[in-house]
Order: sequence, then C-alpha cells, then structure tokens
Amino acid sequence: MVGLIIILFFMMIVLMAPMLTQWDPYKMNTGPPFSPPSSEHPLGTNDMGQDLFSQLIYGARISLMVGLVAASVNVTVGTMVGLLSGYFGGKLDEFFMRLIDVMIIIPGIPIMVLIAAYLGPSIWNIIFILVIFGWTSIARVIRSQVLMIKEYPYIDASKAAGAGSFRIIFDHILPNIISLMLPQAILSVVGAILGEAGLSFLGLGDPTHVSWGMLLYYAEAYGAFLRKAWWWIIPPGLCITLVGLGFTFVGYALNDIFNPRLRR
Repeated sequence: MVGLIIILFFMMIVLMAPMLTQWDPYKMNTGPPFSPPSSEHPLGTNDMGQDLFSQLIYGARISLMVGLVAASVNVTVGTMVGLLSGYFGGKLDEFFMRLIDVMIIIPGIPIMVLIAAYLGPSIWNIIFILVIFGWTSIARVIRSQVLMIKEYPYIDASKAAGAGSFRIIFDHILPNIISLMLPQAILSVVGAILGEAGLSFLGLGDPTHVSWGMLLYYAEAYGAFLRKAWWWIIPPGLCITLVGLGFTFVGYALNDIFNPRLRR
C-alpha cells in the first residue's frame, strides 16, 4: 500500500502538472539566478533563472514515461523469448540462452554509455539502450517457468486434442505465467528509471527534454554543488529514490501475493 500510494502520488503530479505551477519549465529569467526557495519559486531557480519546481514536476513526465515504455518493451520481448525458448527447446533454446549469457557477461554500463554517445542525445535512443540489456533476466525467469508448465498433463491433453503449438503457448501457458510477469514488469520500471537518470547524469540524456536525471546533470555542470544550492540537487534525487522505492515495494508485494512460498 505504501508503494501504491507513492506511485499514485507521482501519477497525479504528472497529470496535474499544468495546474501545479504557473511557470514554463523552459522559460528563463523567471527570477534571479540561484535564488533559494521562496513563495514565488518553491524550489528556487537555477543558473538561468528557470523555475526548478516546474522543471521537477514536468521532469516526472519524462522519467516515468521512459521507465514505463522501456519496461513494457522489456517485458514483451523477454516474455516472447522465454515462451518460445522454453516451449520449443532445441537449437532455438540454445541460441537464445547463449545470447542471454553473452548479454549478461558484457559489462552493461560501459556499453550503454558507448552506445548512447554514438547514437546521440534522444529520449528514444535511451529507451532503445535500456531495452537492449533489460529483457534478458525476464526471459530467463519466464523460460524456467515454461519448462515446468509444458510438462503438465493438460498440455499433453491439448496436444492430443489437436491444438497447435502457438495455441498452446498463448491459450494455456501464457495465462499461467502472468502472475510471474507482473512483478517482473513492475521491477523493470525501477531499472529503467534509474538507467535513464544515470545516463542523463553522465550527459547522455536529451537536452531538449527536462527529466530528473537531466536536472542532476545540469546541477553538477553549472556549479550547484559548489554554490551549495541544495534546492537544485536534493529534490530530483529524492524523487528518483521515492519512485524507485514505490515500484520496488509494489513489485515485492506482488511477488508475495502470487508466490505462496514467499509468504511462508
């Protein structure tokens, strides 16, 4: 419930952003540069006089959008690979498992930085990079479950009744792994949000869009740490932490709900 309250709180901020602030997050000289929090600017201003409260609110849209889109693609790709690999086995399974082994062995962060630097700053490039390395663990979890389910008697009965492979996969196996997919999807959002924040903090984010990671990057690049402008540094870091905790709490709660062994 705590995790759900946190997520709903930030979702409301995303939906009500225009009503929560009077300032355009990209408008400069709305106040003196590096001014501390005040009634006019609740979180102060940055080096160009931009209102940081509006940037924080609108930045939630980008950070959550990246997390949700990347997690959705990760779960879709990972689930499809896990279903096909686990059910058909053989050379297909061997190919996917060796590919996943290689992807896991490769140091993810340096490769992500190199790819982001090569592709250029773009929100969609960041989502693409997060997807490249985000589906592998989901595919392994789904595959292990499919290997167990496909040995159940009702699967043999479906084959004897003339059901095709894809009908068995999508009508009989997929519904039985949804309870496993949901926690994986929720926890994947956390990894995507942290990944976007990390890449943006390293200067590889999209400068045309405000996100929490970009706020931290600009804070470091333009002297907020030297000036001890805590109002520019702490709020985006705190938001990233709270959203990560919210999705993590919900993910672990779903694991407890769908897996009776964990409750014991």
